[in-house]
Amino acid sequence: MKLSHAIRRTTATVLAVGAMSLGMVATTAGAAHAAASCSGDVSMYGTLSDGRLTYTQIAPDTGNRVKTLTGPNLGFTPKAMAALNFNTVLVTSTTGDLYRVDVQTNNTSLTLAGVTKIWDGGWTFDKLVYDGAGHLYGTVDGQLHQYLVSQAKPAGSAHIGQHVVIDSGFVLKTLAAAGDDRIVASTADGRLLSYKINGVGDWDRTVLKSSGWSAVDSLSSPGGGLYYGRTNGGLYWYSDADPTDGDGSDIAYHSDDPVDASGWTQSLLSAYANNCSYVAPAPAESVQGGTISRNEVIARAKNWYTRNVPYSQSAYASDVDGDHTYRTDCSGFVSMAWHLTTSLTTETLPSVATQINKADLRPGDALNDYSEHVVLFAGWKDQDAGSFYYYAEGSTATDMNYDTANINSGNIGGHPGSDYVALRYKKIA
Repeated sequence: MKLSHAIRRTTATVLAVGAMSLGMVATTAGAAHAAASCSGDVSMYGTLSDGRLTYTQIAPDTGNRVKTLTGPNLGFTPKAMAALNFNTVLVTSTTGDLYRVDVQTNNTSLTLAGVTKIWDGGWTFDKLVYDGAGHLYGTVDGQLHQYLVSQAKPAGSAHIGQHVVIDSGFVLKTLAAAGDDRIVASTADGRLLSYKINGVGDWDRTVLKSSGWSAVDSLSSPGGGLYYGRTNGGLYWYSDADPTDGDGSDIAYHSDDPVDASGWTQSLLSAYANNCSYVAPAPAESVQGGTISRNEVIARAKNWYTRNVPYSQSAYASDVDGDHTYRTDCSGFVSMAWHLTTSLTTETLPSVATQINKADLRPGDALNDYSEHVVLFAGWKDQDAGSFYYYAEGSTATDMNYDTANINSGNIGGHPGSDYVALRYKKIA
């Protein structure tokens, strides 16, 4: 067996290669480096309208197509596909059967070792993706299903099991895996969404982009914050500086340097999910009163939460560096998280911040009730519904809290949500 060097992996959870289509012309342009750490070129499998399998490699730093290979007809009409590992692809048929496609070589030609039906009926998903960490996801009739894949070469229910329905309401135009229990998707109305699946009925959703994605009819990701979207037959690439933060403002578009502007005619495309990974940057080292990153703000908040620093309006506690102390009430906590020079109050915090729309909150921002309480916004649980996570010094009864609330209704930290305004620290990066 000879496989492309860029995708040699041996573990059961290392999953598949990727492919594209025929007649494409590679573009040349200066590198626009993504945050992804990739084991060679990005790999993607695909199927043509006549049922033939394809394999493509793409340079992750430039978006240039390296090669495309076309293999034999699979012998059935494909409906959904998920690349599992370097030589294994799961493909469903229009009749609801599940097949395992084994690749013998994808070096200079695409040759198959075999196509095996491993499930007879019942696989009616319109989309199928693998997250590279043991979970296979599929959507049908607006439901998101999850399976555990326990073998690199699954042979049926013994190796693809623990089936659960995560939830309904997943009416999506495209679907791609973006990491361990993370998926990205576009909708018919043009939004780009990010999901973190926590369990049955428990998931986080953020809106990465509120518009501009309605023309994307296929979406793939090899992990690491790299996204590939097909629009009007062209394949475009995008790089997310931090694919774990649920924030789309740091997604770089490479519209003037697509993988190819046309020629992507596959009916299905699936990138190898473990091809790339996200490596978080080393924690920033802000100075008191200086510019601070959102990641550092959250890290400082987590430090007090982990230590369960007791609430007090008169006591002080050290920060994560141990170099400074802050008052251990709600506003002192936010002052500590923002690394301010002193402990401000709910009345004076606005002097170092800018008021923003609540819908624009991002991790590290704050919700402030001028006369009562302030909490640190930690991220969206469901941005569409208005639910979010927050950290706060609560009271002498509860001390440090990590909880959820809603910006549209109810209470936040025991006070009416309508009394809060959203604040963004002026020196947050």
